[in-house]
Amino acid sequence: MADQTIYDNLTMLGGTTEQPASPDEAVLERVQNPQAGTDYCVRFVAPEFTSLCPITGQPDFAHLVIDYVPGDWLVESKSLKLFLTSFRNHGSFHEDCTVKVGKRIADMIDPKWLRIGGYWYPRGGIPIDVFYQTGPAPDGVWIPDQGVAPYRGRG
Repeated sequence: MADQTIYDNLTMLGGTTEQPASPDEAVLERVQNPQAGTDYCVRFVAPEFTSLCPITGQPDFAHLVIDYVPGDWLVESKSLKLFLTSFRNHGSFHEDCTVKVGKRIADMIDPKWLRIGGYWYPRGGIPIDVFYQTGPAPDGVWIPDQGVAPYRGRG
């Protein structure tokens, strides 16, 4: 029998994967952190996140920035992409979407620290920015600014 690797339990890479119909149906996968014991920051950026207003059904768009300091586990990026795109037909307010994404990832990988910034584009003239984190950032880890300027419109 061939030696097992930390990647053997991944099911989505290397083949066709169906798009989940909803965030609740989406499967997030994790992989063992080969650098466990070393603190470092991982960043995912989703500049075209889409969900639906639960009342009007109209689309809402956000720029998500997810930073985390892993412990024993990493988020597998293809499963994250499919999870995030599962919100396209999901009706939920900006605050719920942003926090739901952050909590789902944190629950799955139990990071040392996680934060998510949801920078929502205006509808009705009001942009909404939503921020969630699991606690204070660990000392000694470089955590860069999320780099998303506040919405200014014509100002």
